[in-house]
Amino acid sequence: MYRKIEEELNKWLQDFKMPLMLIGARQTGKTYILEEFCKKNFNNYIYINLDKEDSICNIFESTINPETIIEKLEIIKNINFNPEDTIIFLDEIQVSERAITSLKYFCESAKPYKIVCAGSLLGVKINRFHSSFPVGKVVIKYLYPMDFEEYLMALGEDKLITEIQKHYETNEPLMSPIHDLTLELFKKYLTLGGMPALINNFIANDCNIAHVNFELQDQIITSYLADMNKYTENSESVKNSQIYNAIPKELARENNTFKYSIVDKDARKIRYESSLDWLLASNMILKCNLTERCESPLKAFINPDKFKIYLSDPGLLRSLSNIDYREILLDKNEMYKGVLTENYVACEFYSKFKELFYYTFNKYEIDFLIKLDGDIIPVEVKSSRRTSSKSLNEYLKKYNPQYGIRISSKNFGLENNIKAVPLYAVFCIK
Repeated sequence: MYRKIEEELNKWLQDFKMPLMLIGARQTGKTYILEEFCKKNFNNYIYINLDKEDSICNIFESTINPETIIEKLEIIKNINFNPEDTIIFLDEIQVSERAITSLKYFCESAKPYKIVCAGSLLGVKINRFHSSFPVGKVVIKYLYPMDFEEYLMALGEDKLITEIQKHYETNEPLMSPIHDLTLELFKKYLTLGGMPALINNFIANDCNIAHVNFELQDQIITSYLADMNKYTENSESVKNSQIYNAIPKELARENNTFKYSIVDKDARKIRYESSLDWLLASNMILKCNLTERCESPLKAFINPDKFKIYLSDPGLLRSLSNIDYREILLDKNEMYKGVLTENYVACEFYSKFKELFYYTFNKYEIDFLIKLDGDIIPVEVKSSRRTSSKSLNEYLKKYNPQYGIRISSKNFGLENNIKAVPLYAVFCIK
């Protein structure tokens, strides 16, 4: 399946100067993408999983000199290494801090060593690095679950993507049959989420949602919880899992600003803040900050004590919430469909803008503030066709932005300075 990160990898190769590090949560496809990239672009490719190859880890423990490392690799792997046409892929690199440190010296070497690396908890490792992290010596890229556009690509719906993009630009409604068809595709995506294993399974079962193995989502969540146990002390692991498991309850509240008391009635920020930071660094959850001014830069005006937490994938949220997929497809659970929809928009925005903000004024709340074409644009999210937009209307009156965006089940349109964007077209907002 095509992933948009491939464009970034090709740019890195064309202007190669330093090693590349791909960061993302487990099961987002990092290993598969880098393996395919290496095989496609190099005559010789060396794959090393540092979580399984202790002998390689021991090399880095003994030296971080590139030439010595390569000499030892040649012996262990029984190869002749030519840096001109060979690439090394270090997987699960978070296991070895010395391997990460060595990337600096590979970058500074006169020889054109080409190295890519990945790890499911690299964000955590970077945040807690004890040695000298190779700042400025590594290209860092992020991989997120597949967004709705990548999902459509995987289904072979390239013409539909073009049609959606065209109508996003013109604000002209799509033909009703196409609009309705795409909404059905969206509902399926909302239940599947963007984890490649689920989308692959969906396609392998002739796109019949009834035959999808949704246990795959449970297995991914189990692997996340296992990572918490493996890479943290027991007390921190418990707090990590408490926060993670509390997210469905947090999001279901009318005012879903994060409260530690929802995690545990006796919870306090000082006790749980490091666990929250761990989950954020692991890319398992996303943070949406309350900004107290709707002016640039939004980050300068955030309230550090008020924020929302979303899961990194709407499908995992559905699974963690124990919501049957039929409840979403048949609109039997409008309340939680709204929760999943807001989480979906958060994931789409985070993959593009790398940060999330919301805003409150008087008694109103704007779901998201984003910066487009130099202006702060308010965004309201609705999961259905009922699109009363009082908060958005009041914001437009008070702050007079270029326009506002309402994301809902309604077709494209532009009325009263509100740009109507269907749920399936969020990928066009960039």
